[in-house]
Amino acid sequence: MDPTTALLTGRVAVVTGGGAGIGRGIARGLAAFGASVAVWERDPVTAASAAVEVGGLGLTVDVRESGEVDDALARTLDGLGAVDILVNNAGGVFRSDLLDTTVNGWDALHRANLSSALLCTQRVARAMVARGSGGSIVNVTSIEGVRAAPGYAAYAAAKAGVISLTRTAALELAPHGIRVNALAPDITWTEGMVAVAPDGAEVQFGRIVPMGRAGHVDEMAGAAVFLAGGLSSYVTGQTLHVDGGTEAAGGWYHSPDGSGYVLGPPPGTADVTPGG
Repeated sequence: MDPTTALLTGRVAVVTGGGAGIGRGIARGLAAFGASVAVWERDPVTAASAAVEVGGLGLTVDVRESGEVDDALARTLDGLGAVDILVNNAGGVFRSDLLDTTVNGWDALHRANLSSALLCTQRVARAMVARGSGGSIVNVTSIEGVRAAPGYAAYAAAKAGVISLTRTAALELAPHGIRVNALAPDITWTEGMVAVAPDGAEVQFGRIVPMGRAGHVDEMAGAAVFLAGGLSSYVTGQTLHVDGGTEAAGGWYHSPDGSGYVLGPPPGTADVTPGG
């Protein structure tokens, strides 16, 4: 094998929601491996600062709106060239108990997390097909897409939809040389997580996660770089859980006394917002 297969030199990548958190970490990772990166971000301030950090292009885009996505793609093509890699990271979450969920709330979460992924995938994939050179699409879903999420039914349903979309898109786009995969994080230290995490959260996360700690955005970026590049050239339709083992654990947690695993959460563990 040639180690340079891991590099993304000469490729153009788009990262939606790349202004902060996991998205910004992925944008940095793709740039570090040689890609020219366009950050599509709704916040103009973080879009600009992320673009400076990665030496790329920062565009203010609401990826829920088809006209804005079309405009952003055209500007990306003009500024950086044809897109080889798309990372659908943009999304959002808020608590909405099932009995209290409104149609507007349901629609808002699905537009942010699922419809945006469909819209960006469709527009970028059309350009990839027309170009005829293939590409890689990476969707950021969540562990909540494969397990129950009390209080977050609409969000979890949307993230489950992203996983299903990933599989179907992989099959439809495979004849065009376009691979489609997904990343499913769980607890990940981001600016947002730091802002809401209670005191002692790091210790509590260590009990929840089999690997004994929360994830770092750079670890999400490493998985994204793998799926974007040549080392994963025969991988498509897959969801890679980058979660320190929580999906595999299926409800087993570290015992507070260090004696092993217990089934069910150990006393004192933090209530964390789904999606990392």
